[in-house]
Amino acid sequence: MTVRFAKKLEALPHYEGGMDIDRARRTYEASDVIKLASNESPWGPHPAVLEAIREAAIGSNRYPDQHAARLRRRLADRFEVEPGGIAVANGSCEILLAAALALCEPGAEILYAWPSFSMYPQLAPLAGAREIRVPLDDAYRHDLDAMATEVTAATRLVVVCNPNNPTGTCLPPDAIAAFLDRVPDHVTVVVDEAYVEMQVLDHPDATVDLLAEHPNLVLLRTFSKVYGLAGLRCGYALGSARFRGAVDAVRQPFSVNLLAQAAGAEALLHGDDVDSRVERTIAERVAVEEELRGLGLRTADTEANFSWIDLGDRDEGEIVEGLGRRGVIVRAGTPLGGPGHVRVTYGTAAENRRFLDALAELL
Repeated sequence: MTVRFAKKLEALPHYEGGMDIDRARRTYEASDVIKLASNESPWGPHPAVLEAIREAAIGSNRYPDQHAARLRRRLADRFEVEPGGIAVANGSCEILLAAALALCEPGAEILYAWPSFSMYPQLAPLAGAREIRVPLDDAYRHDLDAMATEVTAATRLVVVCNPNNPTGTCLPPDAIAAFLDRVPDHVTVVVDEAYVEMQVLDHPDATVDLLAEHPNLVLLRTFSKVYGLAGLRCGYALGSARFRGAVDAVRQPFSVNLLAQAAGAEALLHGDDVDSRVERTIAERVAVEEELRGLGLRTADTEANFSWIDLGDRDEGEIVEGLGRRGVIVRAGTPLGGPGHVRVTYGTAAENRRFLDALAELL
């Protein structure tokens, strides 16, 4: 008799992250490799954050604060919200899965646009729900009108990735507000804002203002991108105290480690550094997008730290392979829901130059 695993695993899609540098060296037989595949920051943590990590490590014989109270207070001060409505997690993906588990019962529906973050297809199978995918429009943007018409009495969770991954396209805050007005109160709307700092907005935290009007709204953010802390896994949600309680009820305790909590709390004190990183990212975005258009390539109108490139009639696999052989790692579009595309993360100016030169050789 063999071990029998749950049938839901049969419907569970496999999530595959970007290729790491060591694997890329082996796969492509390249010694000098740059990774532009996972939307990470090319800049590491602020020096004060590194010092906070070192100090916290001294206490690694003790369990971390189960409730991440210090970090939640810092976040509450940063966004001028109540700490009771803030959930901190081992990456924002943990909150997404916990939300699906807490909200959905058999027969429930989870709604999201596609292509979008490639972790979303795992939610429905794990929660025992049914997924509804709504295609992006021709400009690679969320079609909120179409999404609103798909909401039913069975809908329990709607996820809006904004800016969207893998396309980088963005919805303005007033569009989010109008969508929320159309969604019934029994539906929780999670706006996944992993790349929100990269947007060019007059009021970067405009969606935070919507929380007071919409108790069913949850904003999902992370320290992985602009803060340069992807390796520590720390994300958070801004929402209601009821949502936080539900999320905490279905996940393991102590999920946010000691170092991640210390790093996140310290990182929030260095807004000037974040502003500088964003300015450099936007400068690289403008330069890379302009050169891609000069190569005759169509790209999505990105407001993130990556470009979504339409390869036209060119072979996606050959482009990804050719870049890899030249030591440049990008993401193929097919696993992300967009055949015939690639996604490239902005690195340093030198790394971006190397990518563009390598791509030009292949076109």
